[in-house]
Amino acid sequence: MRTLVVVLAVSLVLGALISAPAVAQDDPAMGQDSPKPIQLALFAPIQIVPEDQSIRGLRLSLLYGSNVNMTGLDIGLVNRNTGNVKGLQWGVVGLTDGNFSGWQDNWVNIVGGKFTGLQTGVYNGDGSAEGFLFGLVNVTDTMSGFQLGLFNMTKELDGLQVGIVNVAKNASGHPVLPIVNWVF
Repeated sequence: MRTLVVVLAVSLVLGALISAPAVAQDDPAMGQDSPKPIQLALFAPIQIVPEDQSIRGLRLSLLYGSNVNMTGLDIGLVNRNTGNVKGLQWGVVGLTDGNFSGWQDNWVNIVGGKFTGLQTGVYNGDGSAEGFLFGLVNVTDTMSGFQLGLFNMTKELDGLQVGIVNVAKNASGHPVLPIVNWVF
């Protein structure tokens, strides 16, 4: 299983690097300039690529890295994005102001916009989520999919919650249930 994850991560990074433009040009969807293929950050602003630019490829944040958008493999203690993320993120804390699509695997995952994919951590907090959230605590405004944790809470559920305490405020009759809660 671990080999499969490594192969997928390397494939994702190589694909992003190959698809990265060779010549810098304006790309409004990815920030002021075209995305850079690699980022190495000690802590923002002590990093190779400035915070107001995007990365498509690999970002290594030794303590704290911050960029607008990130596509590819994002590894670090604190991974911060003021825009959107597509890819795989590993670390201690993952903070995304925009949308996240892919696998986010940090102790603490926070996505301000829409999360789509697999989220694994101690705490997962999203504005809107679609997919599978696996953590001790999962909190969303809207959830479409599956939450698995000790404590699961959402305002609007379209799916299944499994945990010790499950809160779905839109559930008719019983918005708080132990073990299993669902709204379809």
